[in-house]
This record gives sequence, structure tokens and C-alpha cells, in this order.
Amino acid sequence: MKECEICQGSEFKDIVAQERMYDTGDIFNYIECESCQALFLIDIPADLGKYYPSNYYSFGPFNRSNALLALLKKLRYKAFCRGLSFHSPVYYDWLSPLSLNPKSKIADIGCGNGQLLAEMAYSGFKQLNGYDPFVKAAFSSKNFSIYKKDFFEIDQKFDLVMFHHSFEHLPSPVEVFKKLVTILNPEGQVLIRVPVTDAQVWKEEHTYWFQLDAPRHLFIPNTKSMEILGERFGLELFNTTFDSMDSQFWGTALYKKGKPLVGTDIHQEFSRQELTEFRNKALQYNKLKIGDQACFYYKKKAQ
Repeated sequence: MKECEICQGSEFKDIVAQERMYDTGDIFNYIECESCQALFLIDIPADLGKYYPSNYYSFGPFNRSNALLALLKKLRYKAFCRGLSFHSPVYYDWLSPLSLNPKSKIADIGCGNGQLLAEMAYSGFKQLNGYDPFVKAAFSSKNFSIYKKDFFEIDQKFDLVMFHHSFEHLPSPVEVFKKLVTILNPEGQVLIRVPVTDAQVWKEEHTYWFQLDAPRHLFIPNTKSMEILGERFGLELFNTTFDSMDSQFWGTALYKKGKPLVGTDIHQEFSRQELTEFRNKALQYNKLKIGDQACFYYKKKAQ
């Protein structure tokens, strides 16, 4: 890459990374744009599928709610929308800055086993669609469907398109945004939750950073990168919230110990006090906007 596809910067740093989640030992090369601080994987593997085995976390067991529990979840979301909160699940916070109604047509890109879609269906949303090229098979129920499809194969339009830690798994962020605006309805909204290089842990620990996650993460932006992408494609960035978790600390610490994420019990590696300190530190980093992931909210500008 001679020129950054996002900001057209021409100065880069070379970064050599290692696959650590499964500890395969495979080596990969990244570059970091010195202008917008975005990271790009160079020479993407021809077969990325082998880095998404059946025990990859997003393909975990699907938890179905019975009729009574589903009703309670629907009532809980209605209460939340009226300003009442009863041990609200975290995805309520993700959705709260958005303008949605039960009939909003929603796409979840990289949906994995579809658990989030199911929970949203229980909450009353009726037009939910998930896309993931690595799921075993397509699936359909009353209020949501899962398609074994790549993002670039989508041919429908939506009121909301969500990327919950899937945006960084797609090649070429510019091509993603170019496609994204074509599948948004007028005034459609976008939610992108993604790792960011604003992270203090990235600056301090570099290639041991838990969310570098070579080679699954093909691209990792900075908040500056996301602002540029939105402006370039007519999407108004109306809210940014840091929502990083304690995994940025214990995951990075595991990798520094030479231990993989998969198959390692963190409760055997860290004391209860250490894990509590990690959680508190994550909250502090989010307030300071130096956590390792953020939520970006966009709205399609009127033509």
C-alpha cells in the first residue's frame, strides 16, 4: 500500500503480528498509517475460514427463551423505552442512541449464531436479518432470518445496519462504506462497534494487544479514521461511545504469558482482585476515551 485508502497518507509503520487466540504461531504483517492511525493487514490469507473454527466464540450455543421468558423480555424492553430499567441487558445501551420502532428493518452483519437477533426479536422487533458467511447453514424463524452470505452479496435495504465487532473482519473499509450507503434506506442509521487504535493498551503493549487478533482483524481504525469515512460517504457521525471491557487487560496479559485465549481459564490465571481491578480500569479508560473499542453511530444524510 503506497497510500492510505482512508486519508491518503503516505507514511506507514510496519508491524509484525502473531496469531494468538489459538496460538497457531502463524505470522502476519500489518501497516499503520501515521496520519489517521488505522491498521491494515497486508496479504490477507486466501483461506480465512480456517481461522474461524467451530469453537470460535460467535458460533457458541444458541439459547432459546420459552414463551413466558420471551414475554417478560418484551415487557422489559417496553419498560426501558419508557425510562424504566430492570437489570437491562447491555444491548439496550447499544440501541438507545438510535431511532427505532418494532417495524424497523434491521441487518446484523457478522451475526454468528444469531443470539442478538433472537434477543431483539423477543424485545418486539419484527424485521431482523443476519448475515454471516461462516455460519453452518441459513436459518429462519418468525421475526428473524440468518443468511449464509458475505456482506457484499446483500441486496436488500435497511433502516439500521449493525456491525458488532464484524467491521474489522471485512477487507477494505472504503469498499465496505461504499456498499453500506447503497443498502441504507433514506435517513437510515448505522451502528459500528469496533476495536480502535486510540487504545492505551495498544500504545503500551503493541503486538500483544488482545484486539489486534491477527489475522481475523483485517482492519482496525482510529476514531479519526471513522470520522473521515463517515464524511466521505455522506454519513453523519452523530454519536461515539467507548464501550471497552476488561478483556483488553486480561486478554493482553494472557498473550504476554504466552497463553492462548481459547482453552485458558482466566480464573486460574488471575485472582479475583485482579479481575475486579481490570473491570474498574476498563470503566475508567472508557471515560477517558482511551479504551480499546468504541460504538460509532451514523445517520444517512438527506440527499
